[in-house]
Amino acid sequence: MAKKKENENQLAGVVEAVTETVGNMAETVGETVGSVAEAVTDRVTSVVGRSAEKPKKATKARTASKTKPKAPAKKEKGDREEVGNVVRAAAGAMELPEYLSRRRTEVGRVVSDKMQLTVTVLVQRSKPHPIYKKVMRRSVKFMAHDEMGAGMGDTVRIMESRPMSKHKRWRVIEIVQRAE
Repeated sequence: MAKKKENENQLAGVVEAVTETVGNMAETVGETVGSVAEAVTDRVTSVVGRSAEKPKKATKARTASKTKPKAPAKKEKGDREEVGNVVRAAAGAMELPEYLSRRRTEVGRVVSDKMQLTVTVLVQRSKPHPIYKKVMRRSVKFMAHDEMGAGMGDTVRIMESRPMSKHKRWRVIEIVQRAE
């Protein structure tokens, strides 16, 4: 209990020192830095608050002289979940973040939904023959991760994603039309 109180006091001291330093900078540089100062202060308080809330694992006792400075905060798991929720919430025309909009998308028909959370999507392409100009139709089957509940005959939009299994590298992002 005493250690926890001591850590909270140290964190409060750090927050005050950062706030004071940034405040002094804001006074000297001007209004432009003021908004940056508020953002930095908010970020520091949120990080400090998060670290105070997390329960620590029972490990070897550490002394104050042996503690190492913490590395900068990495992306939280919640950030990844937020992106996943944006993709899952696809209804109609959807605005994707820039890094997701660069991924390939295809539209096809579900030909199998017998697997759990996986559908097989048949994508048909038409292309004129380079010499004879006859339209050639080609079809490709993709296995896609499906959390939206697409059924046989549905027309779906799929997007490239990370490998989820041996053959599954696509994800259903929208059900364009339900089968009758």
